[in-house]
Amino acid sequence: MPKITPFLWFDDKAEEAAKFYCSVFPNSKIITTTRYGEAGPGPKGSVMTVEFELDGQRVVGLNGGPHFHFSEAFSFTIECKTQAEVDGYWDKLVAGGGEHSQCGWLKDRFGFSWQVVPKVLLEMIADPDPKKAQRTMAAMMKMRKLEIAPLEQAYAGK
Repeated sequence: MPKITPFLWFDDKAEEAAKFYCSVFPNSKIITTTRYGEAGPGPKGSVMTVEFELDGQRVVGLNGGPHFHFSEAFSFTIECKTQAEVDGYWDKLVAGGGEHSQCGWLKDRFGFSWQVVPKVLLEMIADPDPKKAQRTMAAMMKMRKLEIAPLEQAYAGK
């Protein structure tokens, strides 16, 4: 089966973004960097692509210019085991100019969208008891950063 690799279009910050993302996630690294040559379209010697790995997931960033922009229609989800993980990733990713959004979504300083989600939430909203799932969903809809304790309370009907 062919390998599927996300390919992210940046104006001119692909290398900066890759270094930032590698600093946020453990077991991450820059793999290769390519540069524009005489044929362009970017300035000769400037970064064209950066291939990097985020805890085993390969990603390529392209400095393609201002023609296209990120939207919430595509995001990366980080499935967290604990509230400390949720808090840590949330704080790191919004640092330096990111934006808080709703229901566990945020944009980092490059404008890319992330979902920082406690794994337990996914289990609770998939519960076969629709009342538990709906209480949990209603609680989540009121949150920006997701908080496990209130989600668990809603799930339990407290």
